[in-house]
Amino acid sequence: MNFIEGEVLCFNKPLKWTSFNLVAKVKFPLLRKLRIKKLKVGHAGTLDPLATGVMIICTGKATKRIEEFQYKTKEYIATIMLGATTPSYDLEKEIDTTYPTEHITRELVEETLKKFIGSIEQVPPAFSACKVDGERAYELARKGKEVELKPKTLVIDEIELLECNLPEIKIRVVCSKGTYIRALARDIGEALNSGAHLTGLIRTRIGDIRLEDCMEIDHFVEWLDKQEIEVN
Repeated sequence: MNFIEGEVLCFNKPLKWTSFNLVAKVKFPLLRKLRIKKLKVGHAGTLDPLATGVMIICTGKATKRIEEFQYKTKEYIATIMLGATTPSYDLEKEIDTTYPTEHITRELVEETLKKFIGSIEQVPPAFSACKVDGERAYELARKGKEVELKPKTLVIDEIELLECNLPEIKIRVVCSKGTYIRALARDIGEALNSGAHLTGLIRTRIGDIRLEDCMEIDHFVEWLDKQEIEVN
């Protein structure tokens, strides 16, 4: 393997890790192994700390492929709690409002999900990496500032209801770049005349790379020791 010429590595991002935590845990063992001080290492698509699953990490010249991977279709398994919202649309923040759910049935959920298939407009979450006047939206939101983000057009290819244990549902989503599943949860809650927030999220696929193809970060150093490595 030649990490300077460029390699593409696939990991299952652990829960509560940021995307940058994972990049660092890959980069520093590589620097030690290669006995170099600098190496480009980057990820191809952020995952929230409370999400797990497929994360592609590119090294060296392969970092030029990051954009290519970012544009690939992604698949997620999302667990959504109906009847309550949080400011972050997930469990990062406490519940701020509760809503009725007695009117929600499995049939209503299935009919509502169909409305999200195709090209849709989505307002990104305030707690996101979108930039507002040069600052990350989440930095402003965490300071308690009002964040106004414009809707973005994206494509949902598939939504499948996997489990319906009301007020909790589990869905599989296949979607384009730029889709915020937290925001999708928010919008599904609103479409059901209730509220909703994400309680679990797994990215199961990016393009042809599936979760079962991914390495656990705990095994990376051991794996690295077994590789034949070219040094430029």
